[in-house]
Amino acid sequence: MTAVLTLICFVVLVTSLTAILWRKRSRDELRMMEQHAIAPEELFSLLGSHQDVALFDVRQPLDLLAHSEIIPGARRIPPADVLASPSLIPEDKESIVYCTCPGDKTSRAVLRRALDLKLFRIKFLKGGFEAWKAKGYPVEPYLEVFHLYAPNHVQH
Repeated sequence: MTAVLTLICFVVLVTSLTAILWRKRSRDELRMMEQHAIAPEELFSLLGSHQDVALFDVRQPLDLLAHSEIIPGARRIPPADVLASPSLIPEDKESIVYCTCPGDKTSRAVLRRALDLKLFRIKFLKGGFEAWKAKGYPVEPYLEVFHLYAPNHVQH
């Protein structure tokens, strides 16, 4: 009976410690991600100061189709391309990515991948394209051709 009780206590202890460590890790990651966030007002000011900044639109193709606009000066990079080849993000200057996903999901995925590869001069636009537009900041039509699918990933 005492062996069973000891085992139960041990399992409860290990489970509790695991939960505590997981929460701490999640908080640390969230804090780190927030350090790499930029508000629309800050980005507008940064772009207005004419500093050398690389701005990337990493919206999903259907999001771009629904809203065929882009922040002036931004370069469109399909999220799958930048996740597969983070070298598309320059190491030598500040870079900012934005999307329209809830919770900035795509931008955060790109940021996480870049940080894993020690590319630390990158931020994501908090609230994404929608937050930028909500502030009344300029957008321009996106006129380049893009694909709704990745030809390399089509299965037959």
